[in-house]
Order: sequence, then C-alpha cells, then structure tokens
Amino acid sequence: MNLQETLSQKVKQAVKSVFDAELQSVEFQATRKEFAGDITVVVFPMLRIVKGNPVQIGEQIGTYLVEHVNEVKAFNVVKGFLNIEINDAYYINFFNSIKDQNNYGFATPNSKGKAVMVEYSSPNTNKPLHLGHIRNVILGYSVSEILKASGKKVYKTQIINDRGIHICKSMLAWKRFGNGETPESIGLKGDKLVGNYYVKFDQEYKAEIQQLISKGQTEEEAKKQAPILLEAQDMLRKWEAGDEEVVALWKKMNGWVYDGFDATYKAIGVDFDTLYYESETYLLGKEFVAEGLKTGVFFTKEDGSVWCDLTDEGLDEKIVLRSDGTAVYMTQDIGTAIQRVKDFPDVGGMVYTVGNEQEYHFQVLFLIIKKLGFDWADNLYHLSYGMVDLPSGKMKSREGTVVDADDLVDEMAQTAGEISEELGKLDGYSETEKQALYKTIGLGALKYFILKVDPRKRILFDPKESIDFQGNTGPFIQYTYARIQSILRKSNLDVSVTSSQSEVIMHPKEKELLKQLELFPEVIQNAADNYSPALIANYTYELVKEFNSFYQNVSILGADNTSEKVWRVQLSQTVANVIKNAFNLLGINVPERM
Repeated sequence: MNLQETLSQKVKQAVKSVFDAELQSVEFQATRKEFAGDITVVVFPMLRIVKGNPVQIGEQIGTYLVEHVNEVKAFNVVKGFLNIEINDAYYINFFNSIKDQNNYGFATPNSKGKAVMVEYSSPNTNKPLHLGHIRNVILGYSVSEILKASGKKVYKTQIINDRGIHICKSMLAWKRFGNGETPESIGLKGDKLVGNYYVKFDQEYKAEIQQLISKGQTEEEAKKQAPILLEAQDMLRKWEAGDEEVVALWKKMNGWVYDGFDATYKAIGVDFDTLYYESETYLLGKEFVAEGLKTGVFFTKEDGSVWCDLTDEGLDEKIVLRSDGTAVYMTQDIGTAIQRVKDFPDVGGMVYTVGNEQEYHFQVLFLIIKKLGFDWADNLYHLSYGMVDLPSGKMKSREGTVVDADDLVDEMAQTAGEISEELGKLDGYSETEKQALYKTIGLGALKYFILKVDPRKRILFDPKESIDFQGNTGPFIQYTYARIQSILRKSNLDVSVTSSQSEVIMHPKEKELLKQLELFPEVIQNAADNYSPALIANYTYELVKEFNSFYQNVSILGADNTSEKVWRVQLSQTVANVIKNAFNLLGINVPERM
C-alpha cells in the first residue's frame, strides 16, 4: 500500500471517527511550493457529507492523522486544503524497499488473467511505410509494453492488407511499365519499388481521366470508365478467382514489400508476436457473413450486396459484401478478429491502433461482432490517434508526397549528429561509436516527440525541434541518464549497503525526488488504463527535472561523509533505473555516455 492509499484509508477513518460520516473517496493533489507539506488533501468535496467550516474540518482531520498515522509528522490548513508533512523515515524506508528492484514499478504478470492483443502498423502492401505509420507503430508498440508492465499478458500483432484494388493498382502499373525490374536489379528496397508503381498508376489514371473528359465525358463518368482502372478491377476479380498468373505476380511483389517492411521495423526497433494477412482472413469473414444472413444479422439488397442495419443503434446501414461477391474491409476485419480468438483462446480483448479517421469503422465493427454473438466484443478498443503533419502540409501516398519512414529515421540520425558535433559533446568517440549514438539520439528524439503528446491529438512534427538537448525532449532525458552513469563510474563505491534513518539527513531536493519516484507504479497503471504513453513520457520528464534540480543544489560525490555519499549515489542510480525502464516502455534506448 503506497502513501496515498494509506492516507486515503486514514482520512476516511478520521471522518468516520470525528464526524460520524462515510466518505467514499479522498481527493489529493501535490502541495503548492509556497506551503509546507508533501501531499495535500482537498477538503471542499467533503462538504457534501460533512457540514461546517472547511478550515475547521481540515484541522480536525489533520489532528487525527498526526495522532494515528506514524508517517504524518505535521500539518497545516490553508482555506480548504489540508497540507500534510511526511516524516523522513517514511521516504528512507520506501527508498530502501525499491533501490534493488531492477523493474521497480512493474506489476507482477497475471498468468491467470485474460490476454490483450494489440494491433499496430497494419500496412498496405502497395507502398513503403511513412511518417503516419511511424506514429502508429511506436504508439502501438509502446502501449503493448505498458500493458505488459501493468501485469497483463500481451500479444503484439498486425494485419497486413495484402489484397484489394490498391494492391492491384501497383501490380498492374509494374506489369505495364516495369520492364521486369526487381529490387535487386535496381538496388532499391522492395517496398519503395512497389510504392513507385502505385504513384505511377495514379499518374496514368489521371491522364486517362483528362482524355475521357476531353472527349465529352463528365469527370464522374471518366473516373469510373478510365481503362486502367477497369483493368485493375478485373485483376482484382481474377485474384479472388485464383487466376494463376495474377496470384504469382501478387506473391512476387508482396514478397518484395515484406522484405522492405522487415528492414524498416528493425531500424525503428519494433516487433510483432504474430502476423495476419487479409488475403487469408477475409474468407473467414465471408463465412460469418453467410452465417449472419441465416440468423438475420445481415440482409441482402436487390443488387445482391449484403448489408448490416445499424440504424437502431444510431448508425447507418453498412455493406459487408459487394454485389459481385467481393469482400470489403469490414468483412476482413470481422474474419481477423474471430480468427485471433480461435488462435489465442486466452485473448479477452483487443486494441486496434488506427488513425482517428477510422473511428466510425470501428464503431460498426465492434457492433457487428457483438451482433454475431461474441461476448468478447465488449472488450474491443480503438486506440484512435491524430494525424502527423509536417510544416509543408499533409502527406498523400498516391501523389508520392509522403515522408518515407526510412528516410526520416536516417535524417533524424544525421540531424542528431550535426547538433552533437556543434555542441562538442563527443570528444574521444570513434566514428562507429558516433554513428551508433546518433541513431540512438535521433530515434529517441523522434519517438519521444510523438509519444509525449496525447494520442488523440494531431501533431505538427518538426525534426529539428525534437532534437534539442534542453526542454521536454528525448535527448534531454537521454543526456540526464548518461550524466548519472558518469557519476556512478566516478563514485567507485559499494552502493549495495542499506541506508538507515540515523545516517541520512534528508535534503528537501532529495525528498522531492523520492516523492516523484514513488509515483512511478501508479503512472504505469494509469498509462495502461488510458492507453497513453504520454503519461509515461511526461512523468519521465518531471523526474529528470527533479533530478537536475537535485544535482545542481546538492553535492553528490562531494558529500560530507561516506554514508551521505553512498545514499546520494544510490538515489542517483535508482533514478537512472527508472528513466531507463520508463524509456523502455516508450521503445527508446538510453546511452551509457553522451
């Protein structure tokens, strides 16, 4: 039981004992800097059940706490705020209980509980990963790690969208204009090669539209009748019918893309436990559509298309099969969800990391799965996130104006190198060490800049702004970690000894640091409950700020005696461990020296 839980229990006892009233919850907040105290109880909410002057109520509760709670040293009341001072012994005992825990703050894995499957990335195999995918993959990966740290069993997965008209567009363009080129023959990653032909298709498609318009068709007619689009649609029908030539081309080009994706995921530092492919799961989706037709979940329209009527739930009718029998995204997503639970019976919920433009899609998906009779549909969650913009504007894959993920990772490392060289921080490093460090700093800057923002908010990403060694940035936190490692190397101390209350005279800065450390387990649980790495990121920044304030005001290696020196080095080491663990939850590495 942490301090806040102990105090909550005792405040409720105080209210019962002094006022004979039942308090359901206690509201806490950090004590304002200008007042004495370590934690503050807000009295005003109690006035609903305890009548009287809030100052007098606070005084009576404070007196009770001093008399009945060993940890409480003193109190003061300012208007309706009860500021409580905690004795040093509590913080020293707390520190001694955590200093040797490598995974302090992480919950014990619950082997008997239901697992969670987190889906992220889920790319189309017609183009390389771009900046938008980067937010997706680092968000999904981080949420997976946070859920694990909160005690849950987690499976990381993706659904690879390897079929559909967009895939056929790249295939057709390569068939028409590729002259047999391969990634090996031109020295280009396979996903980039295929993406180039997706752009080529769009260029040819637009040219054909203009030709048809010049011959008297309306723009709407021309968009539907462009020969290259009709041929792509025919290719999709042939693929679904199992045409050998089309399927062989599809397998070859998708193979190129998978090799490219794997290289990008490795560079970004994310992984998956299992993969699903739309080309396999959409068939299961069609089976359940057939079952749903029998039970009345779906209905058929005059043209033969199949729909689900969700108007009673405040939504629209949703198509699940086209009139020609081909599947839509919804069909595939139904099949994928059901297949996952078949493959992993311990899965009790799923998290879909997908941009906020798909919010309606997931509302519909979750409702349909529930209508099909699956009770786990209540535990499906759409981790909706905002788009990533650049100063130059919105990205468009069809027009080739996206920011390529590989290029961005390389650019971040290059920018980190330029800034590091300007600051002169890397004296004595070999060129190999420098390049590895630049990548660690650049990737850390990128991930932190994105993850420190609430997932639902849109981001304007500025690479140079993210690589700053001051302020709320990844490099600032990485530099603080490296500074602590330098202190540990210089100390040359046995830091395994346990400090006692009599040996330590606690500095106020040390106490503030310990108060911040105590919050870490709660922050992890809150981040897991809210699917928000931003809570971890910003907690880490606050911890680092507290450490730097401690570092500037308290001499660590120049302490007055050995016991004090050991205590401060131990405290620094524990802060470093928490920084490292927190950054691991964000998928960010920390360098041992900078």
